[in-house]
Amino acid sequence: MTTPQPPFELYAFWRTSATYRVRVALNLKSLAAHERIVNLDAGEQRSEAFLKLNPLGAIPALVEAGHAPITQSLAILEFLDEFQPAPPLLPADLHGRARVRSIANMLAADTHPLITPRVRKYLTTNAAFDDAAWRAWQTQWFTTGLAAVEQRLATEPQTGTYCHGDVPTMADIVLASITAVMRVFKISVAGIPTIDRIVATCEALDAFAKAAPSRQVGAPAA
Repeated sequence: MTTPQPPFELYAFWRTSATYRVRVALNLKSLAAHERIVNLDAGEQRSEAFLKLNPLGAIPALVEAGHAPITQSLAILEFLDEFQPAPPLLPADLHGRARVRSIANMLAADTHPLITPRVRKYLTTNAAFDDAAWRAWQTQWFTTGLAAVEQRLATEPQTGTYCHGDVPTMADIVLASITAVMRVFKISVAGIPTIDRIVATCEALDAFAKAAPSRQVGAPAA
């Protein structure tokens, strides 16, 4: 008797924030994916084979047999939410869905893109950034993004146990992904108690804990 194969292939790398998001969503929905490692440190994202999957050369990419690859982590999360509706990653009401998407995009669209490897490569190659300047850059944009999200979460009545109400949503997945990659870089941001509380609550769940960068194939030994 043959063992059923996972329905998806996930092109991934151990430490990336965006891949973490997809792993959490898959875990929450009890979906399996066979991971194919794309070593960013070795430049494998620029290989001819991978650029056919994603011309931007970014991960993750999710592939279902017989279908075009899906790229961009938030698009993948929304796809998985429609593929397997339970448990939902978005609230049932119109305004709730907009709020969750807004918080998620504050981090995934306005914060995370500023600290990716291709940004580092440009700044170190063309703007004379050394390691200290790059670390200052990372700290600046992590702090700016998280401070803005903290202000919302601490003051808006829709915040509950999680970013929106009392079940984890897409906003929590993205928030936890940012703090997870900050931990990899050994960067911390002070003065965000609401975020710290929510992230600790998320990381107590198996779906988040199993997605931690330190637990993935290729992660350095502690």
